[in-house]
Amino acid sequence: MTRLRAWLGSVFGRAGADRAEDSGSAVVEFLGVSLLLMVPLVYLILTLGRIQAAVFASEGAAREAGRLVVRAETFEEGAARAQAAVELAFADQGIAVSGADSLLMTCEQDPCLTPGSRIVVEVGTAVGLPGVPDFARRAALVEVPVSARYVAVVDAFREVPQ
Repeated sequence: MTRLRAWLGSVFGRAGADRAEDSGSAVVEFLGVSLLLMVPLVYLILTLGRIQAAVFASEGAAREAGRLVVRAETFEEGAARAQAAVELAFADQGIAVSGADSLLMTCEQDPCLTPGSRIVVEVGTAVGLPGVPDFARRAALVEVPVSARYVAVVDAFREVPQ
């Protein structure tokens, strides 16, 4: 039996005496490897979640801004409501933006609310990566641009604006 144990130890690279010295090292190796793999994975999940939240906000903001503009009595009133909708959509996702800076509306005809005309609404912003300090944001490109586009059609049976 002793010869079998010695032979198995030499085949698998361990003698019976070496087992006492290695006890507990598997736990340390597991924790080290887990830490090296889990920290980048968690950061990746946080980053992708933040970018996806900004994508959802920009798509919803563009759609609602377009709807608000085509339903407004005047283009100025619709533009003010659209800017508020953009700010609200991003605030719901925890991102602070300026509605005036993030919103661009292009009219197909003049005046904008001519029945049957189209208004192209574009919403965009840049999302910063989580955990990056301010001094690094200035030095490197650590922002991901996010944008959405929506085409709103003014109702064909709408009253012609004066």
